Order: sequence, then structure tokens, then C-alpha cells
Amino acid sequence: MNTKKIILVGLISLIGLLPIAHAQNIEYVDDEECGCELVYIDGIQTTRDGDLFGFKRYDGTVIVEPRYKYVDQFHNGYCRVYTDETHAGLIDSLGNEIIPCLYNNLNYPREGRILVLRNDSIGYYNLQGQLVIPLQFPKASDFSEGRAAVVVIIDSFSFACTFIDTLGRQVFPPIYQHVMPYLEGYSAVRRYDRWGLIDTAGKEVLPCMYELISTIGHGCFLAGDEFGTALFDYTMKPLTPFVYTWTAGVSDRRIAVRRDGKYGFLDLHGNEVIPCQYDEIGLFSNGRALASLNGHYGIIDTLGRIILPIEYDDSTTQGEKYIYHDGLALVEKNGKVGYVDLDGNLAIPFYFQAGYQFSQGLAPVKFNGLWGYIDRKGEVYMPFVFQIASPFAHGRAEVVYNGTVSKVDLRGKCVKNCKGVIAWRDWTK
Repeated sequence: MNTKKIILVGLISLIGLLPIAHAQNIEYVDDEECGCELVYIDGIQTTRDGDLFGFKRYDGTVIVEPRYKYVDQFHNGYCRVYTDETHAGLIDSLGNEIIPCLYNNLNYPREGRILVLRNDSIGYYNLQGQLVIPLQFPKASDFSEGRAAVVVIIDSFSFACTFIDTLGRQVFPPIYQHVMPYLEGYSAVRRYDRWGLIDTAGKEVLPCMYELISTIGHGCFLAGDEFGTALFDYTMKPLTPFVYTWTAGVSDRRIAVRRDGKYGFLDLHGNEVIPCQYDEIGLFSNGRALASLNGHYGIIDTLGRIILPIEYDDSTTQGEKYIYHDGLALVEKNGKVGYVDLDGNLAIPFYFQAGYQFSQGLAPVKFNGLWGYIDRKGEVYMPFVFQIASPFAHGRAEVVYNGTVSKVDLRGKCVKNCKGVIAWRDWTK
């Protein structure tokens, strides 16, 4: 397992359309008439008539007759729709076209504003379907903490960055080469080749004098150069010496850092609560994190105590090992995988050739060359008959059975591409 070395500085100013993650209520309904499953996103199902798509509700109420060439899924009551590859719009859950299909692309609403792109120019709509900030920016971001980063063309040879408010007014003149979205009231900005920090009024509270900067939240940020960075708080005073050369952000109030080629963790006050002594570490989840030394793997807690001895392996490619899901972590020893609980006790012995994380109470595991599913007690829930099996999400998992990609539900019933297969367990029980 290789820890990804995350670069401290992200050039967030030069962004256009970004995907936004939304929590969605996804439900599957078995339709006995068609012998298939219907997928409902936030209570809305995509319908199809030939090459065109529309939407309807659970009760059959048609929201939009099929008329769009391409459609996304609904996100928090809105859905991106396309009349062709280059004409996108946005509809709401009533089927109203909030934004007409006139744009090359657009984002979902963020802080009451919707970023739209047409002919290499970006502007913003409000939720009432009004273009409140005209198309004028070659690059821009979504709104964050009431501000959006934009690129302003100065002349035919140069541009600069600033922020606008939700009315499109510049917060300060465009004077920076790069800016990062606001986080906890501060933005990292770059003037020429040096970084600093500004507040929401655009005041430079940390001078642009650092080669690297990273806003990580929780009242902290890191600044320095390629030879060493220090942790700062919002008093703009360093909390540590300039000795760290890598960070992966905050998890469970711990900041993963590297010093002298080894990895450890700081707390939010700059104390090295877990010394930089490991060859590799992971971020904390459920108060636990991966730690590696001399090619072996284990698990530590937020105080640095060893929960699982650092004597395990990571040679198989499947699954997120040493990371907890549903209270169990996948681990490997001598070419076999099993699962341990939050105290590091072996909950499911090393029986399997490979496996994935638990999800919705089940985990796919490989035995004698085939995949099946086990429950949290380690008991076989679905037999080892699949060539491939995936973890469950929203009550469904994809499997390959006799060369066919199918779907199975939590009862073990086949619900898509079944070819005569009813179930892989007695789902009536």
C-alpha cells in the first residue's frame, strides 16, 4: 500500500467546472412486470423513449417527458440535462428548466449560485433562473464562504486573480497570480512566486513570502519552502520549526507529516504526538490509522499506541487494507486475508485469498479462486460462485457469474442480467 504524497499547494484559481459530491437517497425497486430493477434517485426515476430521456416519480407521475439526449442523476433537487453534447441546462425536481440548455456545461448549485460556461466564458445564475453575474470570466470556481475565485483579463498579454461576492462585485483588485478557495475565513494567495494569506476583506494577514502554503482547516495551516514547512495557527505565528516536508491534511485532529524521511502525526497545537518514525502512514478513521515499518503493516491509534502489531503484509491488490469499514479492517498475513476489530483482535481468521472492505454488513472474499460474500461473523452469506464480486452500495453489488455481469441485492437475490438465476441464497428467509 503506497501512501500518496500530497503536494502542499493546489492552484485552485485556474479551475472551471468541478464535480461536486452530494449525499443522495438511492433506492432500487424490483418491477415484476419487466422483471428488472428500477433505480430512484431522491425518489425520481430516469425514463427512456428511444434515444431520449425523461423523469417520473414513484407513483408514476411524469416530471419530464423523454426529450433530453443526455441526463445526469438528481443532486439535492436538481439535475443536469443536455439536448446534445454541447448544450446543457438544469432542471428542478418539478421538471422546471431553471437554466435553459444554452450552455456548454454547468455546475450544480453552490451557496445559491450556479456556475455556467459558454464559449469559454463563465458566469453565474441564481436559483430563480436569473443570470445574476454575466458571462465574463475565462476561469472561475464555485462559491465557498460567500466568495468565488475568478480570473480577470487585464490586457491581451496578462491576467490576474481575485474574488467576487454573490453579486459579482470584486472583493479587491485583481493582483494575484493564483488564489485558493476560502477556508475558515482565509485564502492562500500567490503574488509572483511567493504565497501568503488573506482574510475575507482581501487584507494580507500573512505576507506573500513563502514558497509553499497549505490551508488545512481546524485553525491551522502550513507554510514554508521545499526544504521545510512549519505549522501555523491564525495568530500567524509558527507553532513548529520549519522541519516538515509533507502533509496530508487533518483526520481525527491529527496532521500527517514527514520529517527526515519518516512519517508521524502532529496535533493541532504543533506537538508531535506520534513521532516521525514510520515508513508509511494512513489517515485516521474511527481513531485508527495504518502504520508501516520495514515492509510490514499494522494499526495505531491517535495516541500512537499499537493496536495491531506491525507484522502484517500487503501483497494482494484487492481491498483497502488496515482501514476500518463497518467496524472491521481487512488485513493480510502469509498471503491470506482476514479481518480485525477496533481492538486489533482477529474477528475473522485468515481463510481467504483476497477480499474487500465490509459494507452494509457484508464483504466479498475470494476462496479457491472464486468470490462469495461473508457476514460480520465470518459466516458464508453467498456461496463462492462468482468470478468477480464488488462491495455493496445502496443495497446492490455487481458480480460476474458465468461470464455475465449481474447485480445482486442484500437478500442474495439476482436483480439484473440474471439469465435464469433467481438467487444465490434462499432470499425468502
